[in-house]
Amino acid sequence: MKKNKLYIAAALALLAIASCKPTLDEYTPSAGSVNFSKYVAIGNSLAAGYADGGLYLEGQKVAYPNLIAEQLKQVGGGEFKSPFFSEDQANGSGYITLTALVNGQPVTAQVTDKLAYRSASPKLLTKYTDPINNLGVPGMRMDLSMVAGMGSPAGNMYFERLLPDADMMKTYFTYSTTQNHTFFSFALGNNDALGWATNGGVVNINPITNKPDPTTVLTETAQFTAILNGYVQALTQGDRKGVLATIPDVTATPYFTTVTRAALLAAVNATNPPTPVTNIYIATKSGPRAATDQDYFVLPFSSTGLLGKPNAAQIPYGLHPLNPVEDKYVLDVSETATVVQRINEYNAAIKAAADSKGLALADVHEFLNNVKGGVRINGLAVSAKYITGNAFSLDGIHLTPIGNALMANIFISAINSKYGSKIPQVDVAKYRGVKLPDTVTK
Repeated sequence: MKKNKLYIAAALALLAIASCKPTLDEYTPSAGSVNFSKYVAIGNSLAAGYADGGLYLEGQKVAYPNLIAEQLKQVGGGEFKSPFFSEDQANGSGYITLTALVNGQPVTAQVTDKLAYRSASPKLLTKYTDPINNLGVPGMRMDLSMVAGMGSPAGNMYFERLLPDADMMKTYFTYSTTQNHTFFSFALGNNDALGWATNGGVVNINPITNKPDPTTVLTETAQFTAILNGYVQALTQGDRKGVLATIPDVTATPYFTTVTRAALLAAVNATNPPTPVTNIYIATKSGPRAATDQDYFVLPFSSTGLLGKPNAAQIPYGLHPLNPVEDKYVLDVSETATVVQRINEYNAAIKAAADSKGLALADVHEFLNNVKGGVRINGLAVSAKYITGNAFSLDGIHLTPIGNALMANIFISAINSKYGSKIPQVDVAKYRGVKLPDTVTK
């Protein structure tokens, strides 16, 4: 975790960039050494525009690749197509919305109208098989990109939506590397760490097959690196250019930083227990213990209603070592160290791959770590605070429109720096953060 002085230095650097007064030449857009005529974006939920726990039309429209593509039009970029939901199915997979703030606590509801499902079991979305440039698929991982059948009804419903039935066994790797592009952005691999982390460092076991759920496994670095290098080799054939993105530190997101030990203790003690509660007990792989401020409770734990609830033996949940908070709700200090190290290893591989082919590098990891401590960009306060921090949507992982605009600018800056292009930055002020409700109850 970076020290505060690094946050401050990064904030000052960003402000300095924002306050520089470019010359007239610097305002003249140019492509530099790159052909942007066919830009494709390879990635997962962030690239797709997933937000607020779902994929829906408004989020798709402000996905960072779409914002980048709009700026690329000023330097020779061509049409950029995305698999948008139709207006009558604009709410896509469904998502959560903020309906009220009661005593400062969020109240959310699931949007259930104008959905885009063609099948309820298995859940399948309305097909979109026209040619596209935004290839982002929510839930896609580096390891799963090589698995045949991910585009079948038994696989990933977002990928299945994009493939004709005859192509359902095509891997995401093959699909995404055969688009006849001239320029690419590559931001895949986040889920290879995130799935394990958001599940509290627990690998789920399928009770029928007795095999691990692949979305909760922490991908081995060697496997990650081999697939990454295969991607870079395929995408750069013919001396094509692109930009790779590093993987964010999962602990820089509100999903892990919102529900704190102190907040849980305050909530319990607000109920006036017979004696003040001083410890929250958690289950770890080495046994139950009292939680510390270095342990991360996941965001969904706040809405479970479990804390303090007695079991059959009348032992309150989480308030006694004999009934601790389950491991799946906590990324403890040991698990945090594991996932942070793995992400650092992934990012070392990404940086090496970029260097090996002379590609641009968008350091999303560094940027979001800076944002975690809070910065001001063009006068806008941005942080990892839940709801009020502007960058993250209601699911605590994915981005708001403001967050997407900031992300697009990280990519644009990296491209300009590497290739001598002059792509204008996105105007972040045009985009919103979390939609606040009209109802606030004190």
